[in-house]
Amino acid sequence: MENTTGIRITKRDYEFAIVAGLLIGFLILPVLKTVSPEIFAKFAIVIVPFFLLATPLGLRIAFMLGKKIAIIYQIAKFGLIGVLNTLVDFGVLALVTLLFSAYFQIQSKDALIAGITFYSLYKAISFIVANISSYFWNKYWTFDQGAKQQTKSEFLQFFAVSVIGFLINVFVASFVFKVVLGSLINLTDGQLGLIGAAFGSIAGLAWNFIGYKLWVFKK
Repeated sequence: MENTTGIRITKRDYEFAIVAGLLIGFLILPVLKTVSPEIFAKFAIVIVPFFLLATPLGLRIAFMLGKKIAIIYQIAKFGLIGVLNTLVDFGVLALVTLLFSAYFQIQSKDALIAGITFYSLYKAISFIVANISSYFWNKYWTFDQGAKQQTKSEFLQFFAVSVIGFLINVFVASFVFKVVLGSLINLTDGQLGLIGAAFGSIAGLAWNFIGYKLWVFKK
């Protein structure tokens, strides 16, 4: 396929994709074990090798498509990092929950202050850690701004976009769950919640990509 956009795929891109795939593979294991122990028992051994191979292969396919439409390649990298940082969020949340429970006997539902539970604190911590991870991955790989001097204002801009993206995610997911899908009585609340979450994630990621590209990491 003729390259009409001038984009390139380098050894560094493959290295980043392999590292991301390796991390995704390991981070998804505890999530899968929690969601479906049966599937985990059957496929746990192949999860890491699968993502280790699938991520660079997927990146190559995105590059081939990006030869015609350049933004496809960048969106593919952004999506990959989005998956990784979602799992970082989940992983940190699970770890903090476990540590507070094991060492301080504090449970997620315990009250922290004024009706706010410790779960909110745990989620805030995991959100911040995931966004720090997201910042560096997107800066140095997705938007290739490694040569640009890092500033406090840049990170604050990134965090602001991410917070708005989070609010959009929650709003869209809640709207789809309550209004759009609320009448589908043949689905369980869990199934409806997952569908709503999918729509929320798509909306939030779309906002984040536009905000990062046009404001935070604009060239």
